[in-house]
Amino acid sequence: MAKIIKERMKQIEAIGLKSGGHDENAELQACVMEAVAYVAGEPWSDAPQCACPVITAFLVSWNDSLPSDPERDRLLKPLIPRIVGTRSTPAVKERRRYMALDWMIRVYTPKWLDLIPTLGENAAALRDLDGIVDMAGAIAAGVSVQLASKDAAAACAAAEEAACAAAGEAACAA
Repeated sequence: MAKIIKERMKQIEAIGLKSGGHDENAELQACVMEAVAYVAGEPWSDAPQCACPVITAFLVSWNDSLPSDPERDRLLKPLIPRIVGTRSTPAVKERRRYMALDWMIRVYTPKWLDLIPTLGENAAALRDLDGIVDMAGAIAAGVSVQLASKDAAAACAAAEEAACAAAGEAACAA
C-alpha cells in the first residue's frame, strides 16, 4: 500500500489543489479530500472511507477557506498521505471532536478576539479555560463563549454606530 500511495502522490504533486468539489478527472482538479481518496485507491469522493470523518470535516473547511491554490498546495498536500488510514474507533473519533472544539475555543477564537483591544479580556478568558475533553468541559466553556459572543456583538454595534456617525459628518461637511 505504501508504494501505491507514493506513486499516486507523485501524480497529485503535478496538480494544484482547488476549493470545492470536482468530478473525477475534471481537468485534473481535486480538493484535499478527493486527493486523499485517489491516493488511497478509493472511489472519487471528498469523504473517503479511509479518513476520519472529524479530520475530513476540518480539512474540507480549511481547504475551501484558504485564499489561493498555492496556499492549499503548501499547507495541505503534505498532509494527504498522513490522512490515509485515520478512520478509527468511535472513541477516537469522539476524542478528535473534543480536540477540534478545544482548539476552536481556546486557540482560534481568542486570536480573532485579540484583533479588537476591548475584547482582550474575553480572549484571555478563553485561553485560560481548562482543556475541553468531554461534554462537561464543553458545557463549562460555553459560558465563556457566550460572554465573548455578547461582548463581540456589542463591540461590533459600537463600531457600526461610530462608522455611521463619521459617514454622516462627512456627508454634512460635503
